[in-house]
Parts: sequence; structure tokens; C-alpha cells
Amino acid sequence: MLDQQLAAQLKAYLERVTQPFELVASLDEGKSSTELRSLLEQIAGMSDKITLRTDGNDARKPSFSLQRQGTDTQLRFAAIPLGHEFTSLVLALLWTGGHPPKESEETLQAIRDLPGEYNFEVYMSLSCHSCPDTVQALTLMAIQNPNIKVTIIDGALYQKEVEERQIMGVPTVHLNGEMFANGRMTVEELLAKLDTGAAARDAAKLNQKAPFDVLVVGSGPAGAAAAIYAARKGIRTGILAERFGGQMMDTLSIENFISVQETEGPKLSAALEAHVRQYDVDVMALQRAAAIKPAEQAGGLIEVTLENGAVLKSRAVILATGARWREMNIPGESEYKTKGVAFCPHCDGPLFKGKKVAVVGGGNSGVEAAIDLAGIVEHVTLFEFMPEMKADAVLQDKLRSLKNVDILTNAQTTEVIGDGTKVAGLRYKDRASNEEHQLDPAGIFVQIGLLPNTDFVKGTVELSKFGEIVVDARGATNVPGVFAAGDCTTVPYKQIIISMGEGAKASLSAFDYLIRNSTPA
Repeated sequence: MLDQQLAAQLKAYLERVTQPFELVASLDEGKSSTELRSLLEQIAGMSDKITLRTDGNDARKPSFSLQRQGTDTQLRFAAIPLGHEFTSLVLALLWTGGHPPKESEETLQAIRDLPGEYNFEVYMSLSCHSCPDTVQALTLMAIQNPNIKVTIIDGALYQKEVEERQIMGVPTVHLNGEMFANGRMTVEELLAKLDTGAAARDAAKLNQKAPFDVLVVGSGPAGAAAAIYAARKGIRTGILAERFGGQMMDTLSIENFISVQETEGPKLSAALEAHVRQYDVDVMALQRAAAIKPAEQAGGLIEVTLENGAVLKSRAVILATGARWREMNIPGESEYKTKGVAFCPHCDGPLFKGKKVAVVGGGNSGVEAAIDLAGIVEHVTLFEFMPEMKADAVLQDKLRSLKNVDILTNAQTTEVIGDGTKVAGLRYKDRASNEEHQLDPAGIFVQIGLLPNTDFVKGTVELSKFGEIVVDARGATNVPGVFAAGDCTTVPYKQIIISMGEGAKASLSAFDYLIRNSTPA
């Protein structure tokens, strides 16, 4: 199953296993079971501490559990975890075999201290670059706490089950048979969702923090660059890191980051976080700003109020809150999110294998999505509001060469139709004739651009008519001591490399502001 290079890498990793454990496979006579058996035999042959049994009797076949001797670990893969989940497999093997995880002891103890019993089922797809974070977080929790049972299910392998449970987006997590969460989740996010008192405890800790010289709000490319540049000046720096990488985490392929020929969003995001943590930066994870109060109204220091009620103070603030997917804002859209309305073709595309889908948006993102989906689904219909698509010519040529793609220009989507549980159709208007039409796709992938995450500064910081923070050439806003950078600003061209440069510039401008103003932190 594993090629020579992957096998060599895995064997090197398995040398770190210190405690014996079993792989217990539940198999049938199908092709997938044969493939899983081959993979597990290969793994077991790499370490004398791993034993393979094939007498499992789980209802999901193929699947396998990992069981360390002397423990009650309840971790099962109803999948052949390759593709984006190969790393999840490696970590599951290492952690089950006694290799310590990188998480802090505080986090690990919080997992062990969770009261009650939990039966998690997480549905993923091997092509989903968002799924591994959730899979690995739940894997860790299952290994650390015997009262947590986790089953990781490949939606493409168990398509009938996915259809019965009406799962139309991954990762999707069920807890004790009920819908629990959808989308990428970290260990900290899962703990916060399970431990209802966590937010209040976090707020109390944050309220005790001393004022910062520079507080960065946001941890995408702009925020990370700003934090690094500020920390290198030797000043007290903090960063509100709701999700390192931001929108970049949802980007599969990056080929225009100069000097790096090709990388992936999650990989570059991890590198950003590692770089920030090399410096003396106070990283406050899973925190989102709710309001900002200028220094002149707050007694000399800028105040940032968080959603959990905590208040942080700083001499200067850099807003780098990025952007989010723009929605169609039509009836039915919000009701059927994750039930057929999707925003990530790489993540959710495999769930629509053999079905008809629609892509809304004729820019580069929309056309790229349609091209990717055309290789998976039965048919793709692309909707473009304007008379002509805006995507690069090379992408349009590729799209038009595909036989299972239709392109509708001058088409205004007007309503998402559903049957109460999932998407059943999409209504649209021909803008040239004003005629109404309806198609019946099983999924609708929305790719119509981004909206800046600036709602919390309305009325305080000047915004453009598009909701972007207005900045000058130095990244300064209209509020003294408040700077901004990246996709949330009026700076044109929303690109990773531009955001990083703007973050660095805003940080240098903030430092220049500090040395010209004597208010000490």
C-alpha cells in the first residue's frame, strides 16, 4: 500500500514506539478490506511492538482499532487513512505506542479530567485538508481519556451511511448519536465546547494580563508578520490567534508565494505559527475581539474587549482580522449550510461523487472549483452573474474543455430550494430575459469572493463602503495608535504575500508611533 519513500518514513517514526499495542481489523471479502489488510500488515511488519489481529467483529467493515496493552483506549478508523489523513494515522500509531504528544500538560490534563462518557463519530474525506486537525484532536482525546470513544469514518468509503445521516460537509462530528459540530476544530476548541466553564476561566486569566506595547488582533499572514516584527523590536507583544493562518487554512494549493514553488495552506499556516512562537509573543488562542475603545476614551491605553468578556489593554493595536467567504444572501442559503450549501470543494466534493452540483462564481476560485469537481461528480453547472467570466483565460479554456460542465453567464441565483433536510434545487434568473429557471443540483458550492471581518470596529474605525478598514500608506487608521493590515483593509489585491508585507509595515509603523508617544505599558 505504501510506496518505498512513505514506508521508509513511517518505519523511522515507528522506532519511537515504546509500548506494545494491537491493531485489530474488522474485514470482509471486499476490495477495500483487502487494501486495508495490506496496509496494516505492512505497518505491523515495521515494529516488533505492533501486533495485527484480523478477528475484529465491528459492524463497519473495513475498519480497525488501536489498543495499547493494559489500557481501555477506544479509537477506531473506519477508513484507509492515507491521503491527507496519513499524518493522522502516523500520530495515532505513535501516541498509542507511548510517544508523548506536543500538547501542553495543562491541555492533556484537561482532556483526562472531562467528566462523563463521550462517543464521537467524525466523518471526513481523504481529500479534505481541513479534516486532519479535527481527526487528530479527537484521536488524542481518545488516547488520553478511556471514557472518550472515537470512530473516524471516511465518507467516501461509507457513502450509504453518509446519505442516511444526511452529512453533506466534512469534517462533521457526531456525539452520542447527535450532531455536535461541523468544520475544522482543534483540541482547545473541542475542550471549550465540552467544558462550559472554560470561557469564564479564560476571561478571568486574560483580565489579569499586563498591558501590551503592541496587541495584534488576528493570526493570518498579516497578523503573524506583524507579531514577529513587533517582537523583534523587544517590546511586549500579544496576538489574538483565533485560528493561525486564517482564510489560508482553507486554501489547498499555493503556487505564487515567492521562493516557495508549491505548498498548501495548512502547511504554510503551521509554519507561520511555529515562527511566531519562536519569539516572546503572548499567543492567546481561540480568542475573538468583540469591540475596541480608543485610548482617549479608555484612560490612555487602547482597550480590546473579547467575546468572552475579557478586556485587554495596549499602547498600540494592529487589526489583521482577514476575511470570510462571501455568501449569496438569498433565501434558503443559511438553512442549508453544510446540508448541500458548501464553500470548500476540496473538503466536501467527494461527498457528491456521482451527483450533480452547481458552482456559483466565475472568478478564478469558482472556475478552479468547477474543474476540480468535474473530476468527481456527474455534472457541474457554473453560474456567473456577469455576461462574461472573470477567471484567467487559461482556466476558462480548461473549464470549457470538460464535457460534464455547463456554464451559465448573466445568471442571478435567487433561492436555494430544500426538502427540509438537504438541498434539492437552485433557482436563478436569466438577467438578459428576466426568465426564472430552476436546476436540481445535490450540492451548491459558493465561490464569490470574501467579506472583511470588521463588524466589531464599526462606528469606531473608519470603514469603506465595502466594510474594509481605511488605512493610509503606513497602515494607520483614523484612530491614533490603531493600525491595520491584510485582507480586512482597503489595500488592493488580497494575496498572501501582500498581506505579509502589509503586516510587517503596520508593525513598523506601530513601533514608530510608540517611540514618538511616551505612554508606558
